[in-house]
Amino acid sequence: MTTPSDYDAIVLGAGAAGLMCAAIAGQRGRRVLLLDHAEQVGKKILISGGGRCNFTNIHTVPERYLSANPHFAKSALARYTPADFIALVDAHGIAWHEKTLGQLFCDGSAKQVVAMLLDEAAKGGVEVRCGMPVRGVEHAGGRFRVTFGDQAFAAPNLVIATGGPSIPKMGASGFAYDLARQFGLKVVEPRPALVPLTLGGGDVLFRELSGVATPVEARAGKAAFREAALFTHRGLSGPAILQASSYWRHGEPVTIDFLPDAAPGWLVEAKRTRPRATLAGALGTALPDRLAQTLTERLALPGELGAQADRKLADAEARLKRWTFHPNGTEGFAKAEVTAGGISTAGLSSQTMMAKSVAGLYAVGEAVDVTGWLGGYNFQWAWASGYAAAQAL
Repeated sequence: MTTPSDYDAIVLGAGAAGLMCAAIAGQRGRRVLLLDHAEQVGKKILISGGGRCNFTNIHTVPERYLSANPHFAKSALARYTPADFIALVDAHGIAWHEKTLGQLFCDGSAKQVVAMLLDEAAKGGVEVRCGMPVRGVEHAGGRFRVTFGDQAFAAPNLVIATGGPSIPKMGASGFAYDLARQFGLKVVEPRPALVPLTLGGGDVLFRELSGVATPVEARAGKAAFREAALFTHRGLSGPAILQASSYWRHGEPVTIDFLPDAAPGWLVEAKRTRPRATLAGALGTALPDRLAQTLTERLALPGELGAQADRKLADAEARLKRWTFHPNGTEGFAKAEVTAGGISTAGLSSQTMMAKSVAGLYAVGEAVDVTGWLGGYNFQWAWASGYAAAQAL
């Protein structure tokens, strides 16, 4: 029977950050217990990247992360890089490819990444237990006592790696925040990130374009992203919109440049070269027909281009460059790929991920107020933050 003194560290949450932290700490000679309420480890890893796990991004830089403290992620990201994780993947013989924009995916299955992490944990002698709820955590005499199901375990170090509430059907919850608050740590208001936006009011017409996608530049706040936008039966999605959603706040607009590659004055030029073309016809050379038709209707420019005043065409071009949508919300945590906000970095060491006010308490991964862009950035934060904590355990 295992006694409480058998462990140097207990890691709560067997997702990307928890598995990484436990494996590295175990390989450093620490006796580690990894606990998860789910029946199997790495559930979010398994569904990521369409089942192929977008496990990192070669363009990882701190500037591509959101946090109340934009400098916090620098230390961990510098000490465990995409090249480090790629070396681990290569060492396990997992074939991979770059898709677009530095995004790396397994050629085969995300199951390979989970198997790799479990293998690394086994090398470190990590004890993994799943399928029970954490019923309580206490701290006294320099030790953390965790009640897991009907058993109790204790260790001088505890790592919170239980993620955020995004994708609750996978078992995600706000458990990390409750635990953080229990120990006096502040929590930055969690909100859905990398999430589709919903449209109402005058924008409802665009829902009729459900299924139509096109390359755009989407802008929210000071951030702009050039990728595809997708119209849905509820509003807007696609990579460009998911990226912008992390920077969007309720009440603010999202602007879209429908023709980011068009030269200034292109519409007046089209009138000169194709005076008998319609606006819908001109737009249809670069945009899906249904979208071209809808935009033409909203711009109220029927008839041939040759019949339109240059000023009206210039105004239409300006609107197409900064088409303003007013989202009335998001599709929430159920559809959010990650959670923005979380355990405040103000209470954590950027070097070790340990709480400044509670010796031996660490927080890593999505539970922390560090949120990456779409495309492997959040996995890289999981690896890097887990590694940083493991070095200090």
